[in-house]
Amino acid sequence: MHNSIGRLFTVTSFGESHGRCVGAVIDGCPAGLPLDEADIQKDLDRRRAGGSGASTTRLEPDKVEVLSGVSDGFTTGAPICLLVWNRDVSEADYESIRYRLRPGHADFTAHVKYGGFSDWRGGGRFSGRITASFVMAGAIARKLLGTIGVEIIAHTVEIGGIKAKPAGFDEVVKKAAADPLRCADPAASKKMAALIDKAGKEGDSLGGVIEGIARHVPVGLGEPVFDNLDGDLAKALLAIPAVKGVEFGAGFAAARMKGSENNDAFVLRGDRVVTVTNNAGGILGGISSGMPVVVRVAVKPTTSIAGEQATVDIQKMAAASISVGGRHDVCIVPRAVPAVEAMMAVTLADFALRAGLLPGVIR
Repeated sequence: MHNSIGRLFTVTSFGESHGRCVGAVIDGCPAGLPLDEADIQKDLDRRRAGGSGASTTRLEPDKVEVLSGVSDGFTTGAPICLLVWNRDVSEADYESIRYRLRPGHADFTAHVKYGGFSDWRGGGRFSGRITASFVMAGAIARKLLGTIGVEIIAHTVEIGGIKAKPAGFDEVVKKAAADPLRCADPAASKKMAALIDKAGKEGDSLGGVIEGIARHVPVGLGEPVFDNLDGDLAKALLAIPAVKGVEFGAGFAAARMKGSENNDAFVLRGDRVVTVTNNAGGILGGISSGMPVVVRVAVKPTTSIAGEQATVDIQKMAAASISVGGRHDVCIVPRAVPAVEAMMAVTLADFALRAGLLPGVIR
């Protein structure tokens, strides 16, 4: 396995769904950044279950512990180790289906790749539970980016085919945080909630789309041709379990436009060069343009569902059926919103360091 991301701001994620803990080690964070557990806890709390009818009944406290790299309220420049303990585990939910491959999960591929030694409890290393470590690292990256004025927000824009009205950064900040589905459109959120409730009663699940926006991103982040900003953002976002697609700006809609429609015209705004539209999503040639970085991720429906499905028992090597019990989110989208923000922050912090925009010591 390879569990680290970033060149200068490096995050190593560890832990499994039903192991003792999940956590992260951050290396490369400059010294002198004011930091305490509350800075991290507020994002972890947003990722926790219990905020809506979409989420699992597994209720982990997720109280962060900072084990190293912070002293007297400031980062020291040393590696920062963060973790949360797994308290609400239930191996019994998985023992009876241990050898039955759950459709849509990584059970089969992990079993083959790791010779049957991979942790099978709740998906182990391939569970959405590991995003707690992403969110912890992202909280630090977000605070670091704040020293140069970068702000990041994400919100739910679609669930089960129901789409929210477009919203700007300030509107998302105002409305999405207070909404249980992290949606800035209250009317659409109400319809989404009803659809989630219906899917849950039917033993099924739903997916959706999350939009992430980063504003005040400096011009020049990105290292073409292979370390493009959009390429590395896509890599980081695709590390979130259940994310199956990533698009920037107009995304796939650009394929249906003419060049005259898709091109973003340049204009002067004071002494700044900006674009009238932002179909490029704030990235040109793999480099940030100074316009908001806009990315959307497609999140597949939760793969663990109560409905009966066909599968294979790999112990008996025979056809079987499976109904996945236990505790699972009907729709993972709302809880994935802070993970999208986190992976955007981690990537942008790494590129800001590589561009020399962040000093070795924050003063």
